[in-house]
Amino acid sequence: MDFTLLLIIITLISGVLLFLSKVFTGELFSSQIYLFFSSFFPILLFVLVFRSFIIEPYRIPSGSMIPTLVIGDFILVKKYEYGVRLPISNYKIIDNNKPTYGDVIVFQYPQDKRINYIKRVIALPGDYVEYLNKTIYVNGKKYIQNNIAQDLLSTADLGDNVIMNENNNLINYNILKNENRGQDFSYTVPNKMYFVLGDNRDNSNDSRYWGPVPEENLIGQAFFIWMYWNTDNSYSMLERIGLSIE
Repeated sequence: MDFTLLLIIITLISGVLLFLSKVFTGELFSSQIYLFFSSFFPILLFVLVFRSFIIEPYRIPSGSMIPTLVIGDFILVKKYEYGVRLPISNYKIIDNNKPTYGDVIVFQYPQDKRINYIKRVIALPGDYVEYLNKTIYVNGKKYIQNNIAQDLLSTADLGDNVIMNENNNLINYNILKNENRGQDFSYTVPNKMYFVLGDNRDNSNDSRYWGPVPEENLIGQAFFIWMYWNTDNSYSMLERIGLSIE
């Protein structure tokens, strides 16, 4: 069961118990067990509202965003950044900002909305994006790439790839490239959709394979790593915790 749905159900039950304890008297409604469970309602309601509309934590389960995010990172996502949305349905009730170039976004996977994905925004609605010889061009503007130190990643995550710093004419961020894999493409982004790629450019299931992300699928913007836990890799918690997501 979806955690948000479970939280809604538990909060509702706790709220009903609290209401009944205030309205009715009797041995049942004044029992310690009854009062104990009903007392959780304010806490549960706060958690539900906070994670539904303000900030929600997520865990990174795959390596598609290496080197920005590695498996085992626990991140925080601003839920309100692209509009306030109702839990479960993800229906937008209040407008806010739109995604822009370089944003790291969490969204519902277009082919199965029950699954959440995280990628980087490469092109906006109406843009013409090209990938030629491992280089991105958006509306003819080249994304500049430069070599950087290769010791930012563990040996397992680096593999036979190279870390590059990419500039999209607005911000800088790091990507992972493999000179032996990948293919060229070109695409015009439809209205109200966003073209996204993983920072692990040659090992990412992204818009190259299943198309752009509809605006209605947006969940929020990732901005901070608050926890790390992965015993299968060599990073320490201190290396990962507290990093901003650029």
